[in-house]
Amino acid sequence: MPQQSDPSEEVRIDKWLWAARFFKTRSLARDAIAGGKVQYNSQRCKPSRTIELGAIIKVPMGYDLVEIEVLQIKHQRLSAPLARQMYQETAESEQLREKNAEARRLHAFHSPKPDHRPDKKQRRQIIQFKQQ
Repeated sequence: MPQQSDPSEEVRIDKWLWAARFFKTRSLARDAIAGGKVQYNSQRCKPSRTIELGAIIKVPMGYDLVEIEVLQIKHQRLSAPLARQMYQETAESEQLREKNAEARRLHAFHSPKPDHRPDKKQRRQIIQFKQQ
């Protein structure tokens, strides 16, 4: 288990999410928290909320909602491998992410993307087909 942080250190959740590299800037982290996209112990919170060891945080990452447990509290942005040691993803979250990724992969077979954009004649045919 990673080293424990100083318990007297208080860090805001927006600053911690930025330091743990979930968001590129603190303002993006603040906006996500204020918009209700981040949950702290299954509840909405404010960006000024101080974070505690062992807290469960749900953070949006791409198409998924990742559930993590806080292992370290740091206020400085670290390199990616060190930032990864600040938290641990729950087993349920990992399973759900894998299941959703598999569903997205299977869905891609049923809706293939064209190789190129349609030309003018093809666009007219598409418009005519849709208007029928």
